[in-house]
Amino acid sequence: KERHGTYMEFTHFDDNGNAFMVDVSGKEPTHREAVACGSILVSREVYDAIIGHKVKKGDVLTVAQVAGIMGAKKTAELIPMCHILNLTNAKITFELVDFNQANGTESDTVAIKAYCRVKVDGKTGVEMEALTGVSVALLTIYDMCKAIDKRMVISDIHLLEKSGGKSGDFRFD
Repeated sequence: KERHGTYMEFTHFDDNGNAFMVDVSGKEPTHREAVACGSILVSREVYDAIIGHKVKKGDVLTVAQVAGIMGAKKTAELIPMCHILNLTNAKITFELVDFNQANGTESDTVAIKAYCRVKVDGKTGVEMEALTGVSVALLTIYDMCKAIDKRMVISDIHLLEKSGGKSGDFRFD
């Protein structure tokens, strides 16, 4: 229960070990923001199909953007102890990392990095919404491209930064 010299307490369990939703009714709303990211490694064939708009199911990155936003908005329906939040903004962006161009070597693998930024003026943070948005966007890419190649790998989903709230600001180093 100790991390970095600070006592950490699990907030979703009572003294008897029963799970519960944290009561935020007495807290004042503040502006809160979180950014999460993750990657999906795809074959050159999948990458070329996405970039060339040749995937039969449609424009992969546009559909994944919409899916990620929807995922962020529905986080409380998926994660049991999350509060329902009235998000003020959710945005999904992508970065295409072609390893051949990045380091001048031959590679048949390309990474698509997804980022999700979520904002709220509320009583609790939006870290889970950002993480869910990234996850759903990456899963959508997998779903839309699995007919081409099922060997895609989703990885490195994590919180990059968050601001606002009692625990203060955080930046992944």
